[in-house]
Amino acid sequence: MPRTLRGDPNKRELKRQLRAEMTPAERILWSELRAKQFLGLKFRRQHGIGPFVVDFFCPENRLVIEVDGDVHDESEQKIHDGERTKYLVELGLSVVRYRNEDILLNFDRVLLDLERLIS
Repeated sequence: MPRTLRGDPNKRELKRQLRAEMTPAERILWSELRAKQFLGLKFRRQHGIGPFVVDFFCPENRLVIEVDGDVHDESEQKIHDGERTKYLVELGLSVVRYRNEDILLNFDRVLLDLERLIS
């Protein structure tokens, strides 16, 4: 895997912390993605790519899944998210974002959307 897709080795502790402190929506999504349960695909959680740590990453499909809460509505965070998405897309990755509420209230629809994106 190219170095840019491996992530910053200095963020190892941050990734461990993020895995231990997943949001309820991230836990629900991970319960479906882990262990190749979703379409037989391997997903990684809290995976480093370049300077960023993404919520979920499917290397086979070059797909990044981000789970966003209310903090992503703030203007500074929107700018940061835009820069992050631009960086990831420039690496040839696809990025999809789901709101916490979508996962918590419409999980079946989220899974259908993901299946549509991957197929």
